[in-house]
Amino acid sequence: MSIEVVWPSGSMSLLTQIESDRISHTSKGPIYDLYRNCSLAVLNSGNLTDNSKELLDNYESFDINVIRNERGLKIELINPPPTAFVDGEIISTLGAHLYSVLRDIVQISQHSEFLSRQLEAQGVSKGEIFTTIVFSILRNAQVLKTGIHPNIAVCWGGHSISAGEYEYAYEVGYALGLRGIDICTGCGPGIMEAPMKGSVLGHALQQNSKSCRLIGLTEPSIIAAEPPNLMTSELVILPDIEKRLEAFVRLGHVMMIFPGGPGTAEELLYILAIKLHPENRRCLLPLILTCSNENEAYFTALEKFLKVCFGNDISRQYRKIIGNPNEVAVEVKQDLKSVLDYRNILHDSYCFNWGLQIPTELQQPFEVNHDQMAALNLHKDQEPWRLATALRAAFSGIVTGSVKEYGAKMVAEKGPFKLHGDKEIITAMQELLQSFIDQKRFFLSGREYQPCFELES
Repeated sequence: MSIEVVWPSGSMSLLTQIESDRISHTSKGPIYDLYRNCSLAVLNSGNLTDNSKELLDNYESFDINVIRNERGLKIELINPPPTAFVDGEIISTLGAHLYSVLRDIVQISQHSEFLSRQLEAQGVSKGEIFTTIVFSILRNAQVLKTGIHPNIAVCWGGHSISAGEYEYAYEVGYALGLRGIDICTGCGPGIMEAPMKGSVLGHALQQNSKSCRLIGLTEPSIIAAEPPNLMTSELVILPDIEKRLEAFVRLGHVMMIFPGGPGTAEELLYILAIKLHPENRRCLLPLILTCSNENEAYFTALEKFLKVCFGNDISRQYRKIIGNPNEVAVEVKQDLKSVLDYRNILHDSYCFNWGLQIPTELQQPFEVNHDQMAALNLHKDQEPWRLATALRAAFSGIVTGSVKEYGAKMVAEKGPFKLHGDKEIITAMQELLQSFIDQKRFFLSGREYQPCFELES
């Protein structure tokens, strides 16, 4: 048995007895397993995997213990991954990520619950409570920087991508870095890593490395399947996928979509649901779809699906740039200026988009199970934003059944999720998902994909 010791610094060097007991190995607190699994994931940062069960099985003997003593807080890592250490010292970036897990899991488990009850007692609406929790987590993580002009480009895309797609996203990140633009991604591999890596070089060439921000937003059920990439410098763990998605659109200033799989489709539908909502018709939330010339067919298939569901006018909600990383960066820079002017007119915060109206249906955590999936309304006879919301939930369930351990177990026990809807929508959805399967966009490992869904019109 090997034991390594790390000493958290700053605010996380002190915990109350209650906080310590909730995550302690010794007391087997109520969220110990969550804390352990997230800590193991960040200690595996940089390792390419999308199989959380395999990761947990490989390090079954790993444990983490939190000890309060006269010096503050000591963390004991029992049988940790040896790649996380150099000559007995934890790699600095991984140490910082380990402290981020401690900070966010403590806040998720206790402070967010307390804040929610407190606001509910004051008569605050559910939507405002969800947004306040997202804000408090981002503020506690110190990723909200006041007094700085809008400068964050969010990059969404898949983890299972080709070498050409990775290279293109790298080039976009490089062009953004040359212009001093910061990057925010889901912090996993693939598209979530490539723009960050390119941005580092771009900032370095402008002698701007110290101010380069590489923000990664994740959540507990994803982080074990997608350990953070090594480029991430600011890691934040949100309580669930809905708060993670809200954090992206509240924190980011320009949104970009690169090629991906069902998770990327979920993200795109989430932002379209917001943009299609009547209360956001005058809100400025720039959205760019981009890929290399070789992969234009990806967006052709995606747009075909969107137009079947929402009509041809849906293309007005975004811009598409193919095969030109420099043009993407120029557009993003211009968009950032527009966002700055817009926030100044409304006197809205530069660092947190309070003006965006996110319907409660997109904030309320969607509990993936067979009944909930079967009950989704995938029909056109409703407001477009509601259809986008239902489709977003459908793709979220497909992601859960495909790559999350508890989802895969659910499907193994009860069979595939069944989705029902209009014939045109179901047919278009089947074609899109089949294209993801054919292009191997579900798994990094290349293992054969058995669909966790059945579509019925």
